[in-house]
Amino acid sequence: MYDLGRPMSNGMAQSPNHPPFRHCLDRRHGDRVRSDGGSAAADLITTGCHVGTHVDALAHVSHQGRLYGGVDAGEAQAGGRFEALGIDELAPFAGRGVLLDIPAVLGVECCDGGHEITVAELEEAAERQGTPVRSGDAVLVRSGWGIHFDDVELYQGLGSGVPGVGETGAIWLADRGAVLVGADTLAFECLPAGAGHALLPAHRVLLVERGINIIEAMDLEALAADGVHEFVFVLAHLNIVGATGAPARPLAIA
Repeated sequence: MYDLGRPMSNGMAQSPNHPPFRHCLDRRHGDRVRSDGGSAAADLITTGCHVGTHVDALAHVSHQGRLYGGVDAGEAQAGGRFEALGIDELAPFAGRGVLLDIPAVLGVECCDGGHEITVAELEEAAERQGTPVRSGDAVLVRSGWGIHFDDVELYQGLGSGVPGVGETGAIWLADRGAVLVGADTLAFECLPAGAGHALLPAHRVLLVERGINIIEAMDLEALAADGVHEFVFVLAHLNIVGATGAPARPLAIA
């Protein structure tokens, strides 16, 4: 069993567009002591819904004021949470998972910052591994960028850019019937150096046009190191009603 989720801790790498994860001990042992000498500690957390390993709801991105299926984004969010396409509409998943290892195709440890993972690279990864993408699959795309997770500035890639799938790669995944996609970066996108999140074409294709949820900030290194490219993939997330996303702890069982 491979744990593909990142441990959540104060100061971990995250997109600067979202509120950070905060954890503290709200009650410490000894603050209150029972008559028999017993004591309990308890915690408090606050977090954005797109921090750490998380899954995007279809409500997360709109285009021209519309969500997936033509839903009016303004109307859907009018009540302070999404009445349609929130993360609570995504059921837990257990099914075939495929890892497409792009650095293995390129013969490198990690794709360069800003590298766009092409359709040709996705196809070559699937062919050389013997793992064609099939309808109903969860497809995880490894860029190798996950090795930088503990270097917050580098992992964010504001100066260097971040490797990832672009518009054509997203269309390729959708056309092959992927029902979930994931990556080892903060955004399932190719982000050119200095561009930040100015344009997110893969999000538009997947979330708005094709209705495919996205998992981000995954840890795919152990799978790649062991050469595990096909597995049972399990995804469950915090079931937050009307939310645009939620923390998740995906698993691969090989």
